[in-house]
Amino acid sequence: MTRFAARLALATALAALTGGTALAEEWKFAIEEIPGSIMDSYAQDFKKRIETATGGEVTVTIYPLGSLGTPTEVAEQTADGVIQLSNLSVGNLGTIVPESQVFLSTYLLPSDMAEVNRFLAESPTVHGALAEAFAAKGLKLGALYSEGEQVWTTRKEIRTPEDMANFKMRVMVSPMLLKAYEDLGASPTPIPFGEVYGALQLGQVDGQVNPVPAIQEMKFYEVTDYMIWAGEQQLLTAVMASDDWFQTLPPERQQLLDETFAEMNGFITPVVEKFNAERLDQIKAAKPGITMIELSEDERAPFRERAKATDAAVAGIVGAKGAELLQSLKSELSE
Repeated sequence: MTRFAARLALATALAALTGGTALAEEWKFAIEEIPGSIMDSYAQDFKKRIETATGGEVTVTIYPLGSLGTPTEVAEQTADGVIQLSNLSVGNLGTIVPESQVFLSTYLLPSDMAEVNRFLAESPTVHGALAEAFAAKGLKLGALYSEGEQVWTTRKEIRTPEDMANFKMRVMVSPMLLKAYEDLGASPTPIPFGEVYGALQLGQVDGQVNPVPAIQEMKFYEVTDYMIWAGEQQLLTAVMASDDWFQTLPPERQQLLDETFAEMNGFITPVVEKFNAERLDQIKAAKPGITMIELSEDERAPFRERAKATDAAVAGIVGAKGAELLQSLKSELSE
């Protein structure tokens, strides 16, 4: 018997003993960021909505970065029903839901975060074929949202793919990311998130890529000299529920979850915009000498051209279904 089945049997037995009286429920919600982060803001608002709607019958307990294991372990525990909910970046889901990695193709999505979030909330592909891929692995896809445009923080100026030669760029552990940054000209180097500051400080890597809030929260700007906007990616995160657990909920709880996920789409975009603006101001105040560069469209063009090699390799990295998803997303984005 799995741990989830054992927990379900226990809950059923207790309900029988109490004559069906409603029992207090605890929903564990694990995030891969620290308290005070974008994911924490999402989780805290989600908690408030659920607890208010259930009159306190449900308590949502939030577990921040590292509390319940690595992001991969959290995803596995969510699929197993040990954790009810989680919010993880797509880059950390490659071994669980390979199809999700299509969003790591560079120059796929627009640079405007609000436009990206509108697309993710409405896309038939996201809520159809991609959601089915999550469900096949025991995960209910509640939402996808962007934390903002990815930014390179580097120890040297980069304006061309040639500038990336022998450049060790820290990336998440994902075959798609490794391929994507290799195609852009870099030497991609996977390092756990919590070890990136030290790796930059010691020169084990020459740069890293994250949205502005993460750069500020983890103080990556302290050990790099440049912040470069190349427009290649948005940091997408997935909010998920255990599908097995979801199926055991009464219809009114299932409806509440679905409605809350939908409502949160309107909540998160202004939060992300505020975080990105405020955290960029904080970086400028903390390190006035840091050089900030936004690549022009002409400078981005060679990188866009190189990204075609990544798209062509999708089938080999994440499978035929992933390649079909990518083409479907591209078709929607071109409409």
